[in-house]
Amino acid sequence: MNVAVKVFRDTYVDSVVQLQGIRAMREIDGVEWASAAMATPANVATLKSEGVDSDAIHDVGSNDFFLVARGSSDEVVAEALATGEAAVRSTSETEDSGEREVTARSLRDATRRQADSNVAVISVPGDYATLAAYEALSSGLHVLLFSDNVPLDKEIALKDYALDRDRLLMGPGAGTAMLGGTGLGFANVVRPGRAGVVAAAGTGAQEAMSLLDRWGVGVTQVIGVGGRDLSSAVGGRMTRAAINALRDDPATEVILLVSKPPSPDVAADVLATAGDKPLVAALIGLDPDTPTPPGVVLAGTLETGVTATLDVLGVEPPDTVTFHGPSIDQARQRLSPGRSLIRGLFSGGTLCYESLTLLGRIVGEVRSNTPINPDWGLPAPPRSHQCLDLGEEEYTRGRPHPMIDPEARVDLLREHGADPEVAAIILDVVLGYGSNDDPAAIFGPVCRSVMADGGPQVVAYVLGTEGDPQGFAGQRDQLIEAGCIVTETAARATLAAAAVATSDVSLLGMRL
Repeated sequence: MNVAVKVFRDTYVDSVVQLQGIRAMREIDGVEWASAAMATPANVATLKSEGVDSDAIHDVGSNDFFLVARGSSDEVVAEALATGEAAVRSTSETEDSGEREVTARSLRDATRRQADSNVAVISVPGDYATLAAYEALSSGLHVLLFSDNVPLDKEIALKDYALDRDRLLMGPGAGTAMLGGTGLGFANVVRPGRAGVVAAAGTGAQEAMSLLDRWGVGVTQVIGVGGRDLSSAVGGRMTRAAINALRDDPATEVILLVSKPPSPDVAADVLATAGDKPLVAALIGLDPDTPTPPGVVLAGTLETGVTATLDVLGVEPPDTVTFHGPSIDQARQRLSPGRSLIRGLFSGGTLCYESLTLLGRIVGEVRSNTPINPDWGLPAPPRSHQCLDLGEEEYTRGRPHPMIDPEARVDLLREHGADPEVAAIILDVVLGYGSNDDPAAIFGPVCRSVMADGGPQVVAYVLGTEGDPQGFAGQRDQLIEAGCIVTETAARATLAAAAVATSDVSLLGMRL
């Protein structure tokens, strides 16, 4: 086996630059596998499983960066590592008047250079994230804690510390926010508006802000609170603080709260303290009969959460049932006999949860790496419907998030597309800052190939706005040209896929 690793001590490289190195190495003829990542314990375990000599990485730590390649010969591997290093250096070194820009080495140094800062974005390995967050909060900064793998007890302590200082602790694992018109993390480009968003869900925040923009309402602020905030342990600490902040914001006329499946007790408690400003709660998986106080509207999906927000503002919602590309009947006619299964390959965890919830009402058992029913986990038995959240750690270990690097989903799209029993595949394509610069160009040809000769039909949802760097209409049109069904919302993609698999066109108009 020809495999080698190169370690760069005390060197931090962000995930976008890592991707540049990965792409450059994988373009070398003869390279079988390559990666670029920080040497966290999980990534080191991946290196060992891929055949890297333990002696070469026995003393690496989470502050170290590595390049690794496996190929057909030692010469190919050496060329790949050199090419990857050149790609990383070319994208991470900024030249200013002929001199390399000096990077701030500490929070104190950074705030000294930019004294008017009021938000710190923290994206370091989880082992170090807590200390960095305490330091930022102590300096009077709000914190977007992009890092995950922060222990639950430390999350609770951090949020209490932030609340004592009247600061926001957004996270851990908060991938999206927009404060004062500035997008943070995986944010979309949206117009100023009248609706504020509080989100215990990254792609849930993105769909909410994107639909509000595309449907003419716009957004005031988007505050991410971390996926565990509405759990029974965390108790909605930061959700309450975020709602209070938007309640005091004169530009925000209505608040939209979105979340993956919350603790019912915590959700009910948070809604009971919502105050006098209208609030719409799109809490996926929550019992629709949960009591709500006056002024609170409960919604079961992201789409209905946004349409309810429009209704509060007196804005007519669009026809969400409309979709582009082939009709359901045309898609069914393309299928070879015997196909009836549904597969969802999601880059967004919230969109995966939503699909699991809707499909559970239509087809019953749906297997997942993030199941709503704990008995429906993986490995999946034969002839099973499946929805996979490919942003989870088991799929991102040793490689960037699938919104940045679509390659892992391309491999799984081909794999599930080759299953002779699969009728429909749901694919979310997420745009915005931080995401791949042209995902439709990568997915389009693969989708066309998968659907050829009676293969499963691909139902795609493009999450984004026309202002996003990738351009919403252009991305959508590429997928339509490839032959995909493209829907207006993520929920409608699930219903369209179910209609293809079951031949029940009435599902398109199903009440959400």
